[in-house]
Amino acid sequence: MNLSTGLLLTLLLLIGNGFFVAAEFALVAAKRHRLEKAAAQGSRAAAAALAGIKELSLMLAGAQLGITLCSLGLGVVSEPVIAGTLTPLFHTIGLPEAAAHAVAFVIALALVTFLHMVIGEMAPKSWAIAHPERSATLLAPPFRAFTVVVRPLLRVLNSVSNGLLRLVRVHPRADGEANPRTPQQLQHLVEESRRLGLIESDDHAVLTRALHAPTAKIAPLVVAVADIVGVQGGASAQDVIDTSAATRRTRLIVWDDQTPIGVVHVRDAYLARRAARPVPARRLSHQTPTLTPGTSITDAVTTLRAAHSQLALVRTADGALEGLITLDDLLTTLLIPA
Repeated sequence: MNLSTGLLLTLLLLIGNGFFVAAEFALVAAKRHRLEKAAAQGSRAAAAALAGIKELSLMLAGAQLGITLCSLGLGVVSEPVIAGTLTPLFHTIGLPEAAAHAVAFVIALALVTFLHMVIGEMAPKSWAIAHPERSATLLAPPFRAFTVVVRPLLRVLNSVSNGLLRLVRVHPRADGEANPRTPQQLQHLVEESRRLGLIESDDHAVLTRALHAPTAKIAPLVVAVADIVGVQGGASAQDVIDTSAATRRTRLIVWDDQTPIGVVHVRDAYLARRAARPVPARRLSHQTPTLTPGTSITDAVTTLRAAHSQLALVRTADGALEGLITLDDLLTTLLIPA
């Protein structure tokens, strides 16, 4: 194989490796609720990314297979071509044949390893983590096409790996299976974040107090139904913006007559108006968690944080709407004890 062909194949293999790395990190880092909103608005790429997240184990196996194939290709194609090109050069300057080949091989290995790490691993990983939803929607369609082709092989590989885990009494987590965070796990994350300097001492104090809150109930903090600020599901983006400006609320409950169907953030209304999209409030909204008046403050904070939500609806045991609770009210109560 000549040098130009080898370098072209090397470039293609590096790009392929970067593609699989970026696809892997994008599916892991992407926020599911954002992709769901984009898919609901008609984005086929977002729907493909969502489908990938729903069978994440299989997708990660596909990414690892692609990375392995590209890495093997670099070893088979790139290193011999570069070493074969460099060996005669070192031989002409007086090195013995064996020494010339050894030096050329080490240089080729170092060069290919460097390019593989930077172009094939680190750069695509950083891009995917910095823009997870964008990278997921861009990469999911071709990545899904690849996994469709190799799906039988991936299922075999997954079955073998799961079988090995069961031999050591480890239960593999199925795709879509819940992975809740306990207060103890959250407290460990808070402590590590503070130790690494990722959060300030004030934030650490608030979160710690939230996680060690007494079993007081949220009932006294519930905002009554009559005081809930919201818009009807058919409201326009401008209606959402006007209501937000008049009430100084950035998040509004979306109603279907007397039934709450979600919450809309004024930011999404501004984006819809800027894009000149006549999207009603119901399509801009996303669902919120539901709590009961007897939920403890600790459980409420944990639920809201796990759902990445700033508020939750509160319903009685028979399903009647009692009001809503906000994360700000919970944390303020924890920060300023009675």
